[in-house]
Amino acid sequence: MMIVSGVFFIFVFTAVFFLLRIWLRRRSKIFYDSSGKKKRPSFAFFHPYCNAGGGGERVLWVAVRSIQRRYPNVQCVIYTGDVDATPDEILARASQRFNIFLPSRVEFVFLRCRGWVEASKYPYFTLLGQSIGSVFLGLEALYQFVPDAYIDTMGYAFTLPLFRYLGGSLVACYVHYPTISTDMLDRVTQRVAAHNNASFISSSPVLSRLKIFYYQLFAYLYGVAGNRANVIMVNSTWTYNHIISLWGVPGKTHILYPPCDISEFMKIPLDSDEEKSKQILSLGQFRPEKDHPLQIRSFSRFVKSLDEKAGSTYKLVLAGSCRNEEDQRRVESLHALARELGVDHLVDFRLNIPFSELKQLLAESLVSLHTMWNEHFGICVVEGMAAGTVMLAHDSGGPKMDIVVTHNDRPTGFLASDEESFAAAMKQIFQMSPSERLALRQNARDSLSRFSEEEFDAAFLSLCRPVLKFLST
Repeated sequence: MMIVSGVFFIFVFTAVFFLLRIWLRRRSKIFYDSSGKKKRPSFAFFHPYCNAGGGGERVLWVAVRSIQRRYPNVQCVIYTGDVDATPDEILARASQRFNIFLPSRVEFVFLRCRGWVEASKYPYFTLLGQSIGSVFLGLEALYQFVPDAYIDTMGYAFTLPLFRYLGGSLVACYVHYPTISTDMLDRVTQRVAAHNNASFISSSPVLSRLKIFYYQLFAYLYGVAGNRANVIMVNSTWTYNHIISLWGVPGKTHILYPPCDISEFMKIPLDSDEEKSKQILSLGQFRPEKDHPLQIRSFSRFVKSLDEKAGSTYKLVLAGSCRNEEDQRRVESLHALARELGVDHLVDFRLNIPFSELKQLLAESLVSLHTMWNEHFGICVVEGMAAGTVMLAHDSGGPKMDIVVTHNDRPTGFLASDEESFAAAMKQIFQMSPSERLALRQNARDSLSRFSEEEFDAAFLSLCRPVLKFLST
């Protein structure tokens, strides 16, 4: 009797599942070609924060442009939660921030439930909460539109099985940063306090053990969801190593460096920096993992190691985008930290600046600063090197493994890991002669051809062929 009941349950579940799948397909919007008769295949990008203006958004827009150029018959669709912006405003921001212009129309599907993936909604069990929230957001996306092919470009792996099995779509993903990593497990195991490991947990052996179990269970579920993808692309060696460890499908996992706008920045003359101001520039969204407080503390330590007159000639500029009120509060706390350290007159903030101003800041600055621990890649690091600044980045993740590496047996920048080493590196850079810095800057610029948009275009289209070959028929 139990066997019969089990078989009946499986039959009913399967029937309901496929009926739901058929219903979603039938109610979904259909795009037609110019004749109005033939259905256009669709390729949907899941990017709830497509208007954020960060490095991940550059990947999105270059990928969309690549598809439109190579497959003009394919309708590109973007799922976004930016309901406070119109399609024209989103596209204008993309062109303003990234200098990217799309050759044809892109459709937007606006999602109202983006709050479900906001970290602030889950003070505890944040990873689990956001992942469950992404499933609800994915269901909203599917309810509005079912694509022929789907790619997650923001790291919401739990949407992959949803679109593959319920939507019947071919699925791919571009992973910027694993939702969980072995490094995170190590930090909890070693009971190190961090922005994602509260001090009250790190100080408790019992809570630390419970969190390790939670992380291990989550890592297993994350792997099950992630390896449902037909194509997996990752942005760096560091990310590749973690995804291989967690998802276990090396045969369909590939490193694809993100597209960096080096062509525009390389137009900045690479002359002697004798005429440049003593300015250090930080580019990056105001998110906690970027560790802007470390930048201000390191800069403070550096200028205080000099005499007062000399120290007053240096300047730190923090430029980046604010996505929401939480980011704005973070900026206010950074203002307070600068005042507390007595360097507020030397620290400048530039928020949500256009591409033209960003380029001008890079042209004026002598040093670029990046302090995120285990940065997945670091587009801003590449942009800083292309613009001819001396790069000072964190000694971990993508900058360490892929970007600030030796080229022609010579260094391309500096790496540091804490307040003391960052301050020491700043001092060393400014003590170098202009000719020494020029040689380093030239070598750094020469090393960047592998990060160009042209390289990304070709590799992205090639790696997505298992999905795109069905769309182009």
